[in-house]
Amino acid sequence: MLVTVLKSKIHRVKVTQAELNYIGSITIDPDLMEAANMIEGEKVQIVNVNNGERLETYIITGKRGTGDICMNGPAARRVSVGDIIIIIAYAMMEFEEAKKFKPTLLFPNTETNRIK
Repeated sequence: MLVTVLKSKIHRVKVTQAELNYIGSITIDPDLMEAANMIEGEKVQIVNVNNGERLETYIITGKRGTGDICMNGPAARRVSVGDIIIIIAYAMMEFEEAKKFKPTLLFPNTETNRIK
């Protein structure tokens, strides 16, 4: 039996850009992606702390060292620049493996989106 578990989380980062006229996704600084064990194209859930919105999208790699978090496409209507979000990735694994699995949890500086 497969179960879906928390794989990675970037907890409380500030949205730095919102680009409505884009095909969709979230752009993330690769420093944050690597520290959180996330990859380009990975499906993620976005939880907006400011308004309670939850949505799913996929990751696009941004520019390294910028701390940029950019909501693209229609998601830019549900998340505003300055909002605090949580980025969550899940994985499917066998039940016994899941019981031993330890997710990667990242808690960057919320003001700068840099790793503490």
